[in-house]
Amino acid sequence: MASLSTHVLDAALGRPAAALTVRLDAAAAHGWSALADGRTDPDGRVREAFGGVELHPFRSGAAHEGRYRLVFDTAGYFARRGVTDFFYPEVAVCFTVGDAAAHYHVPLLLSPFAYSTYRGS
Repeated sequence: MASLSTHVLDAALGRPAAALTVRLDAAAAHGWSALADGRTDPDGRVREAFGGVELHPFRSGAAHEGRYRLVFDTAGYFARRGVTDFFYPEVAVCFTVGDAAAHYHVPLLLSPFAYSTYRGS
């Protein structure tokens, strides 16, 4: 069964981005369909919110190849930190699941005016 994890680091502070809301969507016939949501823990990771030790959106056994996205509510995160000057109110990271038996890790490095992501391990 495929599994997915994410880890968010606040590059401006040099530490994990805690309490950041994350939503997982799947590509649908006419747009996107929300699958699950949660918040990062003090280490910047989503763990229990999606039903497992890590983020397991496919825990029902219905894993399939296709397009997905993680949507990070950066406006809410920055507002809680008292940051009013930022450029990206949300970050949507789209990715493809090509192997329904693999693990996918999608880290996000975040600051008020930039972000970076990559396929982790």
